[in-house]
Amino acid sequence: MNTLPAPRIAIIGAGPGGLTCARILQLHGITATVHDRDAGPDARDQGGTLDLHADNGQIALREAGLLEEFFRLARPEGQEMRQMDAAGAMLFHQVPEEGERFKPEIDRGQLRDLLLDSLRPGTVRWGHTLQAVGGPAEGPRRLQFTDGTTLEADLVIGADGAWSTVRRAISRATPRYSGVSFLEAWFHDVETRHPDIAALVGQGSAAAADGDRGLFAQRNSGDHIRVYVIQRVPADWITGAGLTPQDTDGIRALLMERFGDWSPRLRRLITDNDGPYVNRPIFALPVPHTWEHDPTVTLLGDAAHLMPPLGVGVNLAMLDACELALALARHDTVAEAVHAYERTMLPRSTETARLLDGAADHLLSTELPDFATAGDH
Repeated sequence: MNTLPAPRIAIIGAGPGGLTCARILQLHGITATVHDRDAGPDARDQGGTLDLHADNGQIALREAGLLEEFFRLARPEGQEMRQMDAAGAMLFHQVPEEGERFKPEIDRGQLRDLLLDSLRPGTVRWGHTLQAVGGPAEGPRRLQFTDGTTLEADLVIGADGAWSTVRRAISRATPRYSGVSFLEAWFHDVETRHPDIAALVGQGSAAAADGDRGLFAQRNSGDHIRVYVIQRVPADWITGAGLTPQDTDGIRALLMERFGDWSPRLRRLITDNDGPYVNRPIFALPVPHTWEHDPTVTLLGDAAHLMPPLGVGVNLAMLDACELALALARHDTVAEAVHAYERTMLPRSTETARLLDGAADHLLSTELPDFATAGDH
C-alpha cells in the first residue's frame, strides 16, 4: 500500500471468516490481529460438519494456500445424502461419484485448526471480548474490550457472527427469530454403541420431515453423529413447556409426544443420544441488510448477512474474507479497499438473502429433496 503502508487492522472473531481474512492478508505481507472472546482455541465445541463448495469456500482456501491440505482432511463420502419420510421410507438417496470434490465435508473444528495453524504465532488474541467500537469514522478507531484494554485500529473487520458487536458501529439491524428452532443431539462411538443409527445415517447426512417437524442427522469424523431436531415453535418453547434446557428427560418426553407417529427407527435419533440436548433457535438479519459506507469499519459473514442454515453461511463468510483481504492487498488505501469490497459483497449477499428469506421453513418441507446443506449452521 502506498499512502498507508502499514495499516493497523483488527479482525474481531476467530471463526472461519476472520481466520481466512488474516491468513490471506499475511500471505500478502499485511499484518492483522484477530481478537476473540473465547479463552483459547479449545474453549468450546466448534459445531458439526459443513461442506465447502468449489465456487466459494474452496476459492478462499485456494487463495489461502490451504486447498490441498483441506482435501487431505475432508470427507468426500460425506456428500452422501438420504431423505426419508416420517415412516422411514427412503425417498431420495444420492451417493457421490468417485473423486467428487464439489462440496466435501469437514468438521468445523478441523477447518478452524487448519486455519489457525497457518497463521503466525500471536496473531490471535484470545480472551478479548469487544465491548464497543469508538473513534471517528475517518479513523483511527478505538476498540474497548471488557477487560479494560483498548486498541487503536485503522480498520475494524467485524467477523464476530450473528450477534456482532462491530455491527452496532455501522448498523442498527438486529437478528430476528425465524420461527424455526434446532435442538442438537450427539451420538458417540456410533459404529460400536449405535450401529443401527450409523446404518440409518450412512457416511453423509440423512433427513426426514413431515411439514411441521424434521430430523437432520450428519456424520462427523471420529465416529460421531450429530442430529438436529427441527421444529416450528416459539423461541421459548422449552421454558414455555415448564422445562429447562438441562432437563434432558423432560425434553425427550415432550419430543416423543410430538414425534409419536414417526417411525420407531427415526425416533431413536431423539431418544438414544449421548448427553444433553443443545437448543439452537434460528435467527436471520432483515433483508436486505446494508449500511452507509464507513471507511474504517466493515463486516463479513454472519455479522453482515446472517441467513437460515441452508449451506451458505461459512462458504459466504470465507468468500467475503478472501475478497476483502485481496482488496486490501490491491488498493492504495484502506478506504478504497473497503469500498471496492462492499460493492461486490453487499449485492451478492442481498441476492442470496432474498432467495433464503423465510427459507427456514424449507427445513421442514416434504417437497425438497436436498436437506444436505442444513449442517452449515
